[in-house]
Amino acid sequence: MSHGAAIFGCAGLALGAEEAAFFRDYDPFGFILFARNVDNPDQLRRLTGDLREAVGRDAPILVDQEGGRVQRLRAPHWREWTPPLDFVSAAPDPEAALRLRYAIIGAELREVGIDADCAPVGDLITPETHPFLKNRCYGADPAEVARLGRAVAEGLMAGGCLPVMKHLPGHGRSAVDTHHDLPTVTAPRAEVIAHDFAPFRAWRDLPMAMTAHLVFTAWDAEHPATQSPAMIRAIREEIGFDGLLMTDDLNMQALKGTLASRTRASMAAGCDIALHCKGDLAEMQSVAAEAGRLTPAAAARAARVIRPAVPLDIHAAAAELSAMMPGAFHGPL
Repeated sequence: MSHGAAIFGCAGLALGAEEAAFFRDYDPFGFILFARNVDNPDQLRRLTGDLREAVGRDAPILVDQEGGRVQRLRAPHWREWTPPLDFVSAAPDPEAALRLRYAIIGAELREVGIDADCAPVGDLITPETHPFLKNRCYGADPAEVARLGRAVAEGLMAGGCLPVMKHLPGHGRSAVDTHHDLPTVTAPRAEVIAHDFAPFRAWRDLPMAMTAHLVFTAWDAEHPATQSPAMIRAIREEIGFDGLLMTDDLNMQALKGTLASRTRASMAAGCDIALHCKGDLAEMQSVAAEAGRLTPAAAARAARVIRPAVPLDIHAAAAELSAMMPGAFHGPL
């Protein structure tokens, strides 16, 4: 029997008995952690170990560790980073610096049992880009962002972490925050394909990706990409991504309706995995009931998600980055 077609969070710093029983019974594909789950390295290693013990296997555990505002593991136990856009602007060699930055991040995550980071960010800066996203991006030029994002992915894998690219098919034209509102993109199809799709097309070989909760009227004027069969088809065929595709967080208010209806619509559109981040047990049960099990196609994609080895010397990488870019991070060498 295949795994549950969901990635779930948990409520706090330790796994509760009811949560563990639910995870054992449903067997979600993986887990995602947030700041509420993080205190110190020993605690985090216990939690990641308990999550995997609950499902009886080495399930993937994800986190958003971009650096800057979106960074769940923070000082004093982990290095602090400037936002990606600020880092790129300050780096003498942005590609090399990003590769080192994310190798260090990947190695830090693996040390505490986390093996997937929700990066690189392929969203392109436009005049409309909302502040919640802008400084998380790498730039405005598709070819440059493609190069820089490849360095991010290679760095994470060198550190032993899987990259999860986001947000397909592109979030940069959003003038509102999808945590609160649903953006509508009216740009012509040819422009979106040439511009917004380009970084993701360059990364289509990566193993995992996350959708965007945006309406693209050139494909589907009624449904956000996460819930649009036409848009998921574009991700598969026009971008060419054949890896494991998860929704962005189903609790975000860009989506309408109950969690059950949000999940049902996302899975019907063609997403492989329902992502629910809040850690609320009753909500997770509702999502699980609608997400069901991985489809045969999704199970085949999941089987290709293989965790990288960990050859990186984190201290040597930190010293190399510090020599290249003094002040690149705050924390231990």
